[in-house]
Amino acid sequence: MVPEEGFLKLLLGCNELSMEGMVVQKAECKPVVNENYMKLKKQQIAEAIKPRRLSQQLKKAVGNIYKPVANHGVNLMFEKKKKQDGRMVRAERQVVLDMLFLAFERHQYYNIRDLVDITKQPVTYLKEIIREIGLYNTMGAHKSTWELKPEYRHYSSDEKVTMNVCGTSGKKK
Repeated sequence: MVPEEGFLKLLLGCNELSMEGMVVQKAECKPVVNENYMKLKKQQIAEAIKPRRLSQQLKKAVGNIYKPVANHGVNLMFEKKKKQDGRMVRAERQVVLDMLFLAFERHQYYNIRDLVDITKQPVTYLKEIIREIGLYNTMGAHKSTWELKPEYRHYSSDEKVTMNVCGTSGKKK
């Protein structure tokens, strides 16, 4: 007997049967032990015993064999390039400043790695110099990049040069 609060609900599309309510009486179900049931159990046991992965012996070797290599070609090229470039030597401060100002004329924001590639200077030395002339962006669209301090910029944030319809440049305030 099903209590008044409980009801039987069939979920369509899932083919799941669920029941809600309170348990009033406990029932135990036992299958009818016949030939069909025994076949089903034998199949279940046979499936459970089967190993999930099988090893098999191959008749011939597989064509694409990747043999271990002590040093890959990419690593060799990198080592060769590193030897050609040599160690980074500190250039004079004014020479590095000129290279930095030239770079910042092309783009407003630079990553430290890009500045190292442009100037060919050690990271610590470059950071020493750029801390004096630059600002480090910690948030926003240009996160983790450097830009020049306002006093070193050749443009101001108030004036922006725009192109008119006829193609001549003009200043907007």
